[in-house]
Amino acid sequence: MIREPVVSGQFYPQNVPELKKAIEEFKPKESAKSSAYGLILPHAGYVYSGRVAVTTVSKVIAKKRIIILGPNHTGYGEDFGMYPEGSWKTPFANLSIDSNLAQRILESGTDITRDTLAHKFEHSIEVELPILYYFFGSFSFVPIVCNVSALATYEKVAAQIFSAVRADKEEILFVASSDMTHYEPDSTARRKDRDALTHIINLDAEGLVKTVKKENISMCGIAPVAILLLIMKKIGANKANVSLYETSADSGADASSVVGYAGVIIS
Repeated sequence: MIREPVVSGQFYPQNVPELKKAIEEFKPKESAKSSAYGLILPHAGYVYSGRVAVTTVSKVIAKKRIIILGPNHTGYGEDFGMYPEGSWKTPFANLSIDSNLAQRILESGTDITRDTLAHKFEHSIEVELPILYYFFGSFSFVPIVCNVSALATYEKVAAQIFSAVRADKEEILFVASSDMTHYEPDSTARRKDRDALTHIINLDAEGLVKTVKKENISMCGIAPVAILLLIMKKIGANKANVSLYETSADSGADASSVVGYAGVIIS
């Protein structure tokens, strides 16, 4: 099974030299690398969110096994759908699914299920892969698309993943794909996103879920981020830092209606 890209040439260049150039334009001149358990990365077109994603990935030591959680923008497929085997085509290379790890996750619970349909037209995981490949080289990964649900469900999904990775959790990087506030004035987006990020850097999934609902924060990846935070607590992570935050206005877009982008490193 080979999953074909759906936003190559739209969200990011499909030509390899142009793709390298796009990433390198956002790459910090110097970036000390540190070990990380988890990352939160945005997934818009690189012209808007690329600087945040590239800057964040450039600061972490490479790992060769990754679990990537993304939101479901399309409505297709299962609530928590995993692409379980095969590979995903990117401009740089075909990246293999870690089928052994995928199978262990599927056998560890019932909330995450085999489902390729949820991934067929979804961009939230695809967009992260070229940036991760640029900095890490080849890696294997497990992609899981997540629908919005209740905190209790996120806890079960996190428990299913952690049960499968408990023995080799140090080898795995966990990535949650999410943009922040959508289509509000720049000042409003920054205020709302500060509220959400306060809970994220405290690894407080419950507080994040409550705040997103109370403040009507249009954060598309609330499900993957909440699940990530719950996994991070189980692993023993104790620190999260915002690597970079921008809105689309920082890229020259209309400041009256922006989207927010945050890169977070969890260790």
